[in-house]
Amino acid sequence: MAQRKFYVVWEGHNPGIYDSWDDCKDQVEGYPGAKYKAFNDQSEATEAFRGSADEHIGILKTIASHKPVNVNYEAFPEIILDSIAVDAACSKNPGPMEYRGVDTKTGAQIFHFGPLEDGTNNIGEFLAIVHALAMMKKEGSTFPIYSDSRTAQAWVRDRKCKTNLQRTARNGKIFELIARAEYWLQNNTYTNRIIKWKTEEWGEIPADFGRK
Repeated sequence: MAQRKFYVVWEGHNPGIYDSWDDCKDQVEGYPGAKYKAFNDQSEATEAFRGSADEHIGILKTIASHKPVNVNYEAFPEIILDSIAVDAACSKNPGPMEYRGVDTKTGAQIFHFGPLEDGTNNIGEFLAIVHALAMMKKEGSTFPIYSDSRTAQAWVRDRKCKTNLQRTARNGKIFELIARAEYWLQNNTYTNRIIKWKTEEWGEIPADFGRK
């Protein structure tokens, strides 16, 4: 007799714990970036569901699950291909937040951070831009950065993350990252252009996590 399994769906159509593969498959099939795993014990599955998916499935699988966004660059020659595109994802507000940067031309992932508990999308967008700026400053690169968040771009210009989110025991790491980002902005200069990605005209930004 086959051993009974319990399937944890952290990110899917309806996150939860399921006791059959068919039910789990219904939640993850067709959902970009779905995160799920089978467990042999119900209590183990329950404990896993309360935590982060990356603690159980590994960051490489999480990254690999993000599907590249297809942009018709021939139709929009104004897009600068030698650039970095950044984006963030947050399943709730506040909620698990992550961000990443990709090569605009190829969609290849350059950096990824998170998820971290109790963040917001705007904070993730802000941190992603500063991450890209700091990385390129270190490498001596002047490539422009595309972001679809006007709010995050304004925060970067002001060198201040003007979030209303309150600090808690759960999101302390996020506030540490904010402080580091603000310190970097206040103590560094850069020549990289930060350009608004025209989602309405061009489609989703290449760094999009595909969860809309």
